Amino acid sequence: MRVLAGDIGGTKTALAVFEVEGTMLHPLVRERYVSGDYESLDEILRRFMELHDMDCRYACFGIAGPVRKQRVETTNLPWRVDAPSLSSRLGFRGVSLLNDLEANAWGIGALQDGDFHVLHPGSPDASGNAAIISAGTGLGEAGLFWDGERFRPFASEGGHADFAPASDLEIALLRHLRRRYDHVSWERVVSGMGLVNIFDFLCEHRRVQPASWLAEELRGGDAASAISGAALGGRCELCSEALDLFVRLYGVEAGNHALKMMATGGVFIGGGIAPKILERLTGPAFLQGFHAKGRMESLMRTMPVKVILNDQTALFGPALYAAEILAGSSA
Repeated sequence: MRVLAGDIGGTKTALAVFEVEGTMLHPLVRERYVSGDYESLDEILRRFMELHDMDCRYACFGIAGPVRKQRVETTNLPWRVDAPSLSSRLGFRGVSLLNDLEANAWGIGALQDGDFHVLHPGSPDASGNAAIISAGTGLGEAGLFWDGERFRPFASEGGHADFAPASDLEIALLRHLRRRYDHVSWERVVSGMGLVNIFDFLCEHRRVQPASWLAEELRGGDAASAISGAALGGRCELCSEALDLFVRLYGVEAGNHALKMMATGGVFIGGGIAPKILERLTGPAFLQGFHAKGRMESLMRTMPVKVILNDQTALFGPALYAAEILAGSSA
């Protein structure tokens, strides 16, 4: 079966046609588009379909934001996406929208052992629900309910829950962020912008200014990448401190999410940041934050924790969903 899958983000839109055989996915064509260059998802899809006549009857798209009744207003784009309208206008038999992290959760089913880096093995007989958390442009979270036979992914907007500091330094960070934001969520500290927020806070808290070379890099491009690069390269002590605090807080919120999902079947760390800072994630800070749950620490240590290394997971998920759910329900 051929299906069209999409990973729709505020920066880029990735589309691909897959031949699906069970959980095996064979990509036939792939294209990437700059999302902001287009007025709607419809426009991108029409461009793609003009280039590639692949005879797909079903399509599914992972998209950032809460999906309600198969409709969504994108978080970082002025788009309103409506699955039934897309289906009728573009001639598909079925179209579905998934929250982007729900799409990632579906994609885990297409991954192999080599697509993961194990941070913590957990119990050898681990089973039950699972969780996925992904820091990137924002902070996404989703759950995977274990029904006794397989995982059933579902969406969450837990990244927008209130940030909860647990040390004097973190309380000072919260106070700093409250001067900037009406609502300080976990996304404000565990994301690309979160790393920048932490660095800015530490500059103020330590009463230091960035070196001139770093200030130029911060102004000239991706500030989060500049900070993490300087930290990993050993070029800036303050950047290193910022990245260490970021990693610990990432572990804390991953553990919070895992507790709420009762994720005894495993916790998956997705998103674009984790593979880039794997060196720091494998250090002690992440798992210290993850495990430090008081009376629940022994439970946390039974949970396997894995970093997703395959950057196509967000495309794999919609493809599997389209083949199994959309096409399956029409069979």
